[in-house]
Amino acid sequence: MAAERRRRAAGGLGELLLRIHEEGKDSIPEHPYIYETDVEISLVGGSCKSPVEKFWHGSSAMYILQKAIHNKESDSMEESRTDDGLYASEVLPKESPGALALSVGRAKQLISLYTMVQNPNMGMSELLVLPPLWARCDGCDPQHTCWIGAEPLKAANKVTGLNIYTVSCDGPTADKTRFANLEELKMEHKIRHHSSVVTTKGFAQYELIAAAAIEDTIAESGSSISVDITWNGVEKILETPPLISAATLNIALEPGDPRSPVFPLYQELQFLLALAEGLRMGVTEWPEPSESESALKLVQEFLTGVSSYQELIDCFTLVIKCLQHGEIQPWIHQGSSSFLSQLIQQSYHGKMEDVSFSDITPIQMLLEIGLEKMKKDYVSFFIGQELATVTYLGMLCVWSNGVLRICMKYYKENPLNEKHVFQLPITPALVKKFYQNDNPEVWKVEISSGHGQKEFKTTWQVSTSAPVEHGTANNSGSFSDSTVNGSEERLYFITMTQCSQVHFT
Repeated sequence: MAAERRRRAAGGLGELLLRIHEEGKDSIPEHPYIYETDVEISLVGGSCKSPVEKFWHGSSAMYILQKAIHNKESDSMEESRTDDGLYASEVLPKESPGALALSVGRAKQLISLYTMVQNPNMGMSELLVLPPLWARCDGCDPQHTCWIGAEPLKAANKVTGLNIYTVSCDGPTADKTRFANLEELKMEHKIRHHSSVVTTKGFAQYELIAAAAIEDTIAESGSSISVDITWNGVEKILETPPLISAATLNIALEPGDPRSPVFPLYQELQFLLALAEGLRMGVTEWPEPSESESALKLVQEFLTGVSSYQELIDCFTLVIKCLQHGEIQPWIHQGSSSFLSQLIQQSYHGKMEDVSFSDITPIQMLLEIGLEKMKKDYVSFFIGQELATVTYLGMLCVWSNGVLRICMKYYKENPLNEKHVFQLPITPALVKKFYQNDNPEVWKVEISSGHGQKEFKTTWQVSTSAPVEHGTANNSGSFSDSTVNGSEERLYFITMTQCSQVHFT
């Protein structure tokens, strides 16, 4: 009876997964599907961000299973699923820390049903290889399991077995005695997978410039610069990457970051963009002035602080009057072609054409002046910075040339994306002084054995941000209240990913 019930449940799951797979061939379904009232199934792929990308890199498409919106029926249904070797304590729902996470017992049962569906010996599918399946877990078991996943092993378009992944997460904690010992991890891996030889690969990420909240606002700046470093032959947990490592600089620069030294120029640019949009649409909205300012003061501020259309007219009227009477003789940049530049050139010869400040003429003049000013301002700013000294010019040329090439190639081939992260390969020596005495944001060691489909990996990592979005803690990236040797200790989440295999004979 129990076996037949399991077979029917697996058949129902298989039919639903197949339907989702077929409907997702043209485009990823926008809404999740419900299985047995308590499980929500979504197909993730394409441009969708993978919720398991921090600890698994595999198929572009996958099923994500999580708890559906709670209802009274789901409790009784889970209570009835205590057969087939699952203990009632595993299956019965507890006080779930994550509203969308399944109990570990329910997740294990779904993985078991998925295994039956993929097993060609069960005769439940038409030899179709379905995408991998991942189930969110509430972490209420002793191992704090947060994900369980299954990935088909294939040979000649036939499923020969499954990789079963278990991801556990603990923390956050500043207690390094809770960190693993590398030699113990390697020995555990050897015993689990009957391996005599293992290899290790390290990964560390350091923030050089961190994204941060903008002071006195609820907004956040997305600008950040970090470096990813990988190396082989890890010797101890949290070791500093050697200089022979491979490194990649990650650059995300969000426009309008108040921390940027060119932020005042950005504000001027936004003002000019608003003027240009007003000219295009035929409507210009002026902000309410905070205080009254004279037209002369506005002229001295390069006409970028005007707060009304009338003030703009007053400014230009004053300038034209002074030019006509020879009271001012400003010089103009070579190549300047604005209407005001033409008037200034005419004033050198004592004869100027009449100007009518009506309709959009004042706005168009302001826009022309602003654009020419900003070209000069940006160049002048960077020439005046320390980066333009002899000491930094060599490194600046190397970095800027690489970044510029990458940026130009990206924006030539892709639509505008202000949150895109540009990546530039570098040598660790270039940024060593920024990270050698710093704590990493992420530190990971990967222990491997075997090759091909017989390859097994165990991954242990610590991170300042929670590796799963359905976890209990929300104080990522913070510091502990205690101090060690007079310094604050970082809080880290500890994540372990283990793999096992099921083979179909």
